[in-house]
Amino acid sequence: MQERVEIRLAELKKEFESGQKMLADLEAKQVNLRSTLLRISGAIQVLEEVLAKAGGSGDQEFGAPVYEDREPTAATQEMTV
Repeated sequence: MQERVEIRLAELKKEFESGQKMLADLEAKQVNLRSTLLRISGAIQVLEEVLAKAGGSGDQEFGAPVYEDREPTAATQEMTV
């Protein structure tokens, strides 16, 4: 009886360690995904501002460059990184 309990205890400890590793991996993936979503959100905001400044007239083709008389902002520089 005692041997069966010890075997089961060892199995449960292995499962627990495996679960802890899986949880740590998922938490790391969550951090990376949040970072990616934040960058995408920033890019969306910059592009919306560019469209708003262009008047949103729809005269430009999608992807056509918007030329401005000023230097790029930090947000637009970061978007290209």
